[in-house]
Amino acid sequence: MTHTPRVAIVTGGLGGIGRAICRQLAERGVQVVAADLAADADRLEAFATDMAGLPVTTLAVDVGEAAACASAVAEVERRHGRLDILVNAAGITRDSTLRKMSTEQWDDVLRINLDSAFHLCRAAVDGMLARGFGRIVNISSVSGQTGNFGQTNYAAAKAGLHGLTMSLAREVAAKGVTVNSLSPGYVETPMTAKMPPEVLARTVASVPVGRVGQPDDIARAVVFLTADDAGYITGINLPVNGGLLMGF
Repeated sequence: MTHTPRVAIVTGGLGGIGRAICRQLAERGVQVVAADLAADADRLEAFATDMAGLPVTTLAVDVGEAAACASAVAEVERRHGRLDILVNAAGITRDSTLRKMSTEQWDDVLRINLDSAFHLCRAAVDGMLARGFGRIVNISSVSGQTGNFGQTNYAAAKAGLHGLTMSLAREVAAKGVTVNSLSPGYVETPMTAKMPPEVLARTVASVPVGRVGQPDDIARAVVFLTADDAGYITGINLPVNGGLLMGF
């Protein structure tokens, strides 16, 4: 008997962490839809080359728009007949101290990093409940746990993601749907590449394992949380930070 492949949406799928998540899920037989802002031909071609031979397609979506999120989920369900896995990995930064932060900087980060998860979860969860299976992973951040200088907007959004995670986990647990957060520490991506070298050096020195994370470190944890046999893990926040923040 052949098993129907699971179907996943990964938002921010063309980014550093999103791309690694797409690849690792697809390598395990998941049909992956990488949802991201409309990209130029060169970026799409590079992504396609990276995913060559894997069951990965792309879908242009502005995750900050509620209607676009609903349309994306409907399109994936129409195209593949189901949506089993949702990974909310889209994220931006607009760093500034609060005293200098504009309303636009606050709103942009909350819209992309937190509102998008609400829009997509709301669109996806009915189908998951009806089918009796679902895996939702929200990519939070160590910044949401500790705060970070110049990131009141980002930290608020990432902490908010876990509040959403715990509440939704309670609402859907009885029907085979799990909802979890994953909080990366510092990961080598285009976003962190903008950090000044001396700041990066200080950061590495503060990580017990002695290096920044790689996107594959995060993707491995997403694969774990989205597995069919991970049904007894829900409402958690899984830190993947090299020991930067420890607690229980």
